[in-house]
Amino acid sequence: QVHLVESGGGLVQAGGSLRLSCAASGRTFSSYAMGWFRQAPGKEREFVGYISWSGSTTYYSNSVKGRFTISRDNAKNTVDLQMNSLKPEDTAVYYCAAEIGSGLLTRSNDYSYWGQGTQVTVSS
Repeated sequence: QVHLVESGGGLVQAGGSLRLSCAASGRTFSSYAMGWFRQAPGKEREFVGYISWSGSTTYYSNSVKGRFTISRDNAKNTVDLQMNSLKPEDTAVYYCAAEIGSGLLTRSNDYSYWGQGTQVTVSS
């Protein structure tokens, strides 16, 4: 089992950057694939990006590709989401999620463990 806590959210102007971090408890963090999702008010939760357990594979939604980067440090039990060139439409609560195993995971239902979320607001 793994417990996830996100941090790093806040208010930023359009074109700016933020770095979100997800800290995980548990001794087997390196066994988990990690995902980032977001949910804007009145909208469904949306896939943002994925990183494999080893960090060797990443995958992004078209809406963030080229602007966002996911990385992980298995020694520190953390996974980060670097967000550049932010747009007002990136405003949402951002969640990290974890699931044991391999394979590309892009759906909310693919993940068993979730953090509480962190708010990102991008002003125009």
